[in-house]
Amino acid sequence: MEEKDLDFNNRIPLEDLKNAVDSIKHELRKVIVGQDQFVELLIVALLADGHVLIEGVPGIAKTITAKLFAKVLKTNFSRIQFTPDLMPSDVLGTSILNMKDSEFEFKPGPIFSNIVLIDEINRAPAKTQAALFETMEERQATIDGKTYKFEAPFMVLATQNPIEQEGTYALPEAQLDRFIFKIKVDYPSLEDEIKIIESHHKRQGKLPQTLIEPVLDTKSLEDYKAKTQAIVVEEKIIKYIAEIVSKTRNHPHLYLGGSPRASISILNTAKAFAAINGRDFVIPEDVKKAVDPVLNHRIILTPEREMEGMTTEQVIEMIVQSVEVPR
Repeated sequence: MEEKDLDFNNRIPLEDLKNAVDSIKHELRKVIVGQDQFVELLIVALLADGHVLIEGVPGIAKTITAKLFAKVLKTNFSRIQFTPDLMPSDVLGTSILNMKDSEFEFKPGPIFSNIVLIDEINRAPAKTQAALFETMEERQATIDGKTYKFEAPFMVLATQNPIEQEGTYALPEAQLDRFIFKIKVDYPSLEDEIKIIESHHKRQGKLPQTLIEPVLDTKSLEDYKAKTQAIVVEEKIIKYIAEIVSKTRNHPHLYLGGSPRASISILNTAKAFAAINGRDFVIPEDVKKAVDPVLNHRIILTPEREMEGMTTEQVIEMIVQSVEVPR
């Protein structure tokens, strides 16, 4: 049965949410060509209250997509370029002595924003990467024994280049697990590349940001996130998610499987996919769409399978095929 043929009465009003998502996609398509799946996953991660790791070679619009995504949301945006000499205080902020009253005054760092783009996250040393742990998980930072809460929404978009590994620090598994998705962005097709070149030519030097209009404010976003959390999930769907993740832990091709955090991430992602499609309940197809971006950075292949050229996506596909779909 096609999704569009389903007949149901929504218990949660989702028309405004669906329209807002369509408006975000429309605005971003003015500049971003051929990255519809990338954009949709960013929207889904936002509704699921997650952070995103974006992997791809330089020059394929990772950074500009993140910037424009922040602009359509009417939120504050900051960008941090990670480098080998970057210190935790450069990210979190520091206390400075105010000479007028001889008191220390906290100057917040660039992490105190709504949408935070971290360029080349694997270029900074482990100490600086670790400074992000609390901010990503708890939405707060503790500096000099004092805790500072972040304003909602708070979302980290981190990029990394899979090719140039010299002088980089691989993200530990504990930090990778903090990202709801790893989105792999590839080169555009020939048709899309032609459109990209034509679009750039027609702009005649205008900055992409000037073409994008904000469409969603913070209050509406928080309302949509609450509606997403309220999406109905039947017990058989929860069992389906658990079975998929459980199979990653004892699969012969995998050295490391998914954690319970992965199961919860699939649940939240499936809810968001249902919401953006105007449905107030999750179907198995929502789970299937969620599995790959949620799991591909959380599982590790055995050395033998890695040497054979197998990918995590292939193993995830095997596992999904092996689990019975609930009816």
